Parts: sequence; structure tokens; C-alpha cells
Amino acid sequence: MKKIILLLAIFISGSISAQSVKVTGILKDSDNLVIETANVMAVNQVTKAMDAYNITSEKGEFSLNLKANTEYIIKAGYIGYAPFERKITTTKENMTFDIVLTGTNTIETVEIVKEMPVRISGDTIIYNSDSFTNGTEKKLEDVLKKLPGVSVNKDGEIEVEGKKVQKVMVEGKDFFDGDTKIATKNIPADALDKIQVLRNYNEVSNLKGLENNEDNVAINIKLKEGKKNFWFGDMLAGAGVGDTEGRSILNPKLFYYSPKYSVNLIGNLNNIGELPLTMQDYFKFTGGFKNMMKKGGSNFGVSSNDLGIMGMRNNRAKNIDAKFGAANFSYNPSKAWTISGFGIYSYNKTDLQTDNIYNRSDKLPNGTPINVTENRQDNSKQKTKLGLFKLSSSYVPSAKMHLDYDALLKTSDQLESQNVISNLQGNIFTEKSQKPISVSQNLNYYYTLNDKNVFAFEVQNLFQQEDPFYNANLQTQPFVLVGYTPFQTRNDVNQNRFVKTNKTDAKFDYYYMVTPKSNINVTIGNTYSYQNFNSSMFQILDNGTQNNLTDSSNTNDVDYAFNDAFVGLHYKMLFGKFTLNPGVSLHQFNTNDTQLNSSNKMSFNRVLPDFYALWQMKKSQSLTYNFSLTNNFTDIVKLSQGYVFSNYNSLYSGNRFLENSVSQVHSLRFFKFSMFNMENIFANLIYTKQTDIITNKAFIEPLNVNQISSSVNMNSNFPNESLSGMFNYGRSFARYFKANAGASVAWSKNNNIRVNLDKSEYIQNTESFTQNYDIGFSTNLKNLPNIELAYDFTINDFQDQVNYVDNPSVTLEYFFLDAFSFTSEYSFYHNRNKAKTIDTEYDFLTASLSYQKKDSKLEYKLSATNLLNTTSLNDNTFNALGGSTNFSSYYVQPRYVIFSLKYNL
Repeated sequence: MKKIILLLAIFISGSISAQSVKVTGILKDSDNLVIETANVMAVNQVTKAMDAYNITSEKGEFSLNLKANTEYIIKAGYIGYAPFERKITTTKENMTFDIVLTGTNTIETVEIVKEMPVRISGDTIIYNSDSFTNGTEKKLEDVLKKLPGVSVNKDGEIEVEGKKVQKVMVEGKDFFDGDTKIATKNIPADALDKIQVLRNYNEVSNLKGLENNEDNVAINIKLKEGKKNFWFGDMLAGAGVGDTEGRSILNPKLFYYSPKYSVNLIGNLNNIGELPLTMQDYFKFTGGFKNMMKKGGSNFGVSSNDLGIMGMRNNRAKNIDAKFGAANFSYNPSKAWTISGFGIYSYNKTDLQTDNIYNRSDKLPNGTPINVTENRQDNSKQKTKLGLFKLSSSYVPSAKMHLDYDALLKTSDQLESQNVISNLQGNIFTEKSQKPISVSQNLNYYYTLNDKNVFAFEVQNLFQQEDPFYNANLQTQPFVLVGYTPFQTRNDVNQNRFVKTNKTDAKFDYYYMVTPKSNINVTIGNTYSYQNFNSSMFQILDNGTQNNLTDSSNTNDVDYAFNDAFVGLHYKMLFGKFTLNPGVSLHQFNTNDTQLNSSNKMSFNRVLPDFYALWQMKKSQSLTYNFSLTNNFTDIVKLSQGYVFSNYNSLYSGNRFLENSVSQVHSLRFFKFSMFNMENIFANLIYTKQTDIITNKAFIEPLNVNQISSSVNMNSNFPNESLSGMFNYGRSFARYFKANAGASVAWSKNNNIRVNLDKSEYIQNTESFTQNYDIGFSTNLKNLPNIELAYDFTINDFQDQVNYVDNPSVTLEYFFLDAFSFTSEYSFYHNRNKAKTIDTEYDFLTASLSYQKKDSKLEYKLSATNLLNTTSLNDNTFNALGGSTNFSSYYVQPRYVIFSLKYNL
């Protein structure tokens, strides 16, 4: 690695020291008014290549870095003006001259604009894909990472100017409902023509300007002409060797786009660690369904009753066997009507192994300090089948009317067998299984009566069933349960759970334009949820008979109804550079739970204000403030008083008398993006305070890790608080270089209630403070090796237990001899703590070499993962309940070498 960094330093210093001159000036119109976001470029008259380009600043400034002693044609253009051309010859001195555009629109102006690598049209930034590629790119994410102001994280999430992209489209059609991960990992790079970043995005034209869309960003992919009205894609097949068995991959991708319909087909069968869809992806996949009640001021969260079968971290595990198939379509029976949908199936067979060191500093009731340490090894085998299916219809016959309907089905079949070896609890075997299913439906109707009146009606329904089954076979008996038969060779405890949810949100909005720059929004809405929860436990005795634990403390049979009816009023006004949008909502809440042969009802009113303010300092520079006061309600699981197993060493009992918590959130966000010098700056600050919190009340065995917990409301004098801040600076310079630096901090304070052996209680206050700093630099040269350097440093401070993680990384790309492409990634991790009891290092190296002649349909590739044969990665986590830390070593797949052949259609 040191040699690579040294070569990089020599390469960069050589590049920077190369003779160059700067050509600057002001671009104006014939009335001497400066023109912002106009296009200026320099075309080398020897190579006919565009050596430099620039987009003028708000002051009309342009700046071009050019080669000395070279002849250029300077071109400039802006829609509505005649094109400008001027021939210059650079010397060794910087040059300055102004450009004046005259107001005659011509076809040539459009052509000049189209040549630009980047251009701006209103709220849209348009990138010319080929201007940023060097030949090593294979997928959409490889191209996006090289665009100014754009980043892609390891989970395939895209950020533009610090804002998360909510949707990806191809030729204006949703790609798997806009899911960014499926898009970034599968859309081929060679099909891309233009990448359009749509800022202030609102897919409902009726509401544009009425809602606050400043943080909404979408991406639309324009395909090359040869990819339209034709099938395109590729078929990849590969085989190789691993540690003890053969490895293979089959990955077909087919795409078709025409004005009338589109089809996308993706498949992936492999055992080399490629995971197209993780459990985390499945649970966060909304299918495009939005939070339609976000302006209401209340939050009723339907919790997921999964058993923690969450799969691997960072797509890494001891062994992974994956099968994935997906199909997406869009069809236009007419110009006004669009029918679309998708189906996704995923099967994962995964082996996981984790070594854990659990540590808790505690005290006995007499105040004597104790330290509890558990050394534990978890070995898990998982089989997971996931299904996602959606059908959508959109009818927009005119600019006045918009009608949408969507239905999303999510289903899964999950099984996990786990063997746990603990120095405190011996050998434990567990089985988890669940087959949850959910159906979400959405109906939206928008109607613009005239310039003054706009109506919107939205209704959303969620039907969900969950049936988790849990079995724990323990060497010791961790809990005393009523009816439990003791003194068995093994303690075989089982639990069935069944949760059914039916939740409907309905909202009607009326917008009245008071003036062209102000409107009143009246909202009438209602949320209704009805849930059933049943659970039971039983014990398998040594003789094989079943002992049902039927006492009411071990069972649940609960019904819970929640209703929130509200009226909201918001007033949005624009004056100068400011936008203000204050609002208030009046709520009437009703809840009723039925269990243990009795009902518990609550009814109350609440007034909840919110406020939004935007200061648009410049066209691409703003400061935004948001305030909200929210009532947070729990769902049925935390209200059910019978015991349920959270884990083999954790027993939980709900509390039917829980009341809602109240949270206030203040957020401040700064954003600046300049196409003139390709500079982007964004920062935010968020403060949250929760009062009357629903917190944990827990008894934790003093010399063990077993705990019994419940939920209670805590006095408002003991709030939970958090404060987080983030700053990021990025810049592209000299056309071929990109750099960024960022910092983030997060502080939180949490309160829990601990129960002593003598049943006395005390409030446990825990604080954590996390800092993260990162810096990166990359090159994007056409005919030379390209390198990306990054360094990430994290400090976690939990109750004065401080942990540090260093993570430098380097990526090398080189396209050479017009056919070969070499890529390699290296990451190093150093995990240590302040107490010097933990100090570990590990690293990962991957590399690939591919060969494809120009215009050839075949690509040959040799790739290797985990070349250094690293066995495990390390992680530190903290738990506010009990004040514990957990250091884990997570085993990963060994070295694989794969030879693959790809055929491009």
C-alpha cells in the first residue's frame, strides 16, 4: 500500500506541475447584464478534444485551465442567445477577456449546449455520461461516483448535493419503483447517455409549488440512441475456486425501452458472496409508498415482529448461496394512462459465525461494583425466501387531474438454526421461523379546479400478518415461569406468536392560492388501526410430552384499536428570498385495548404546531429550518402484558397503561452548490428532545446476562435527548480531480429504569458521543491509471468507554491498450479501545482484470475477492440498557478466484 501511495504522490505532483494557464472573464448579454449558468468550453485545435469547460457563476464569471502555447476555439452558449466562438492561442501567461452573447436563438446554440459535460436547465442538472467515464465502468454506480456533487454508498443509496435520491427512472419510467440499489447495481454503464438530476422533484404536477419539495431529488437516465426500441443488456457466467468447493455465478440482465412500454429482467445465481437483496433491503423497501401523514403531527408506528433474522453485515458472511430474480414493466395504453409493476424473488442460504466478548460494568444493591464478562460464539444457518410484487396504475388525462392506485405485496419465509456456546450459560440451541405477509394499497386523487383552488385526496391501507415461532433449548433454566416443570436434562422452551394489523390512513387537502406567492392549506385526516396479538408458550419435557404454560402471565390474547382524527391549517408565503410555512394541527385521539377480560380506554385532545422556513440566499445556496412537535404512540406488542421471549436470555412483558411520548425536533440545514468551480457544501444540525418517554424497566441478573424487562412512561423531568451535526465539503477541479472532506458528530442521552434484587429501582442515565471524520481524493483521467484515496476515522465514546476505528482505503482503475480494464480495491481497518484491552487489525483486497475489444460483444474477466484471505472483521456496539459493550469478530468468506465470460446484446 505504501508503494501505491508513493507512486500516487509522484503522479499527482507531476500532473500539477505540468505547464498550464488560466483563461478567465465575465459572460454578459448585449445589455451588459451577466448571465448565470451559461456554458463555456475550450476545444483543442490539434486534438479536436474539449480540454476544459465551465458553467458561469452568479456573477457571470468563467474560468478555464488550458495548456500553454496551444491553439483553442473558445465556445459559449446559452438558450435564447446566438452562439459565441473565438480562436485564441495561449502563452505561458494567464489570459482575461469577456464574452458578450446576442439575443438570437439558433440550432447551433443548442448543439453547443449539448456538447457540455454538465449543463443546468432550471431545477435540472444534466450530466453527459461519456464525459466522466474512462472505460473501467460496468454499472450505473461506477459512473455516478465520478459526477461532481454525487456520491454512492455501499448500500447503493445515492446522494446529490447532500440530499438522498428518492427515485431512479429510466427514460421517465420508474425502475423497480425507483429503488436506488437495484438501479445502481444493475443498469449497465455503456447504455447511459445523459444523467438528469431532478431537484425540487414532485411527481404530482398539481402540487408543485404548493408543497415544500426542496429536499426531494430524483434521477432520470437517458439512454443512448442504440439502446432505444431494442433489447439490450448482458449475460454473465463464471466459475472458479474457493477454499474447499467450486464457485459459480450466472447473472443475466435484459432491458427494453420504447415510448409505449418497457421491460427489465434481472437474474442472479451465485455462491461467491454477491447478494442482490438483503433482509435489510427487504424491510426498508417501501415500493414507492410515501409517508402521507407526515404533516399531521402524530406518529403511530407499526413495529415489525421479526425475530432478528437479519442476515449478514456489508454483504459478508462465512458462506452465502444466493438466487435472485426480478422483472419490472411499464405500459402506456394511452398517453394519459400508465400501468406498471414489478416482481422480485430472492433466496439466500447463509452461514454465519460470530465470536463475541460482552462486558458490563455494574453494581450490586449494596453498591459494590462488579464486572460481568461473557465470551460467546454464535453459529447460525439461515434460509430466507423473499417476495415483493407490485402493480400500479396512473391516469393523468390533463394538467388538472391526476389519479394513482398502487398495491404492494411483501412475503417471506425465514428459518434460522443457531448454536450458541457461552462461558456463562453453556451450550444453547435455538430455532427461529416466520412467514410474514403484508399488503399495502394506495389511492391518490388530485384535481386542480382553477388557478386558485387545488384538491388532493389520499388513502392508504396496510394489512399485515406475522407468525414468528421461537424455540430455545438451554443447558440452564434462565427464568422462573408459572407452570414450568424444573429439573429437566435440557430446558426446551417454545413460543408461538401471531400479530395481525389493519391500518388505514385517509387525508383530504384543500389548497387556496391567496396570491401567486402564498397559499392556505386545510387538511382533514384520520388514522385508524386495529390489531390482534396472540402468544403462547409450551415446554417439551424429557419424556417428550408437551407442557403448556397456560397461566395468564405467559400468554397474550389482546385486541387494540387506535384512532387519530385531526384538522390541520398551514399558510405558505414567499417574499423575496424567504419562504415561510407555519402550521398547526388539532388532534382527537382514542385508544382501546382489550385483554385479561377487561378494557382500557383513553381519549384526549392535543394541539401540535410545526414550522418550516427557507432562506434561498442564491439560486444554489440555501438555509432551511424545520420544527415539529409530534405525539408518538406505540403499537400492540408493548401494550400486551403477557411475557414474550425477545431472546433465550431476554424476557419481555408489555404495559397496557402506556401513554404516548412527545418529541420536538429542530433541524437546520445549509446547502451550497456551484457549477462554476464544481464546489458543493452541505451541513446540518438536528436536536431532538423526547418527554414522557416510553422507556425500558429491566432487571438484569447481577452475575449473568439474563434480563426481564417491561416498558414504562418516565417523568418528563427525565427526557431523552440527542444532538447531531454533519458537514461535508466536495470539489472537482482541473476537470480530472475530485476531493471531499466531511465530519459528523452525534450525542445522545437515554434514561432507563433498573431493578435491583430487592426490587428497588433507580434511573440509569447513559450518554454516548460518536465522531466520524473522512477525507477522499480521486482522479478521472482518460488514458492514465486512476486512483481513489479515502480515509475514515471514527471515535465512539460510551460512558467513558472509548473505541477508535481507522479505515484507510485505496482504489485503482486502469483502462489500457483499448481493451484491458484493471480494477482493485484495498481497505484496512484498525479497531482499538482507549483502555488498550482491544487492538485488532484486518484488511480486504479485491482485484479484477477484464478484456474486451472495441465493438466486441464478448468480455473475459478474471476476478478475485478477499485476496489476503482475511478470516473475520471486527465491530464494537453499545447498549444503553445495562450500559454494556459488545466486541464481535464476524467471520467472512475466504478467497475466491472467478473466471467469467459476459456477452453483451
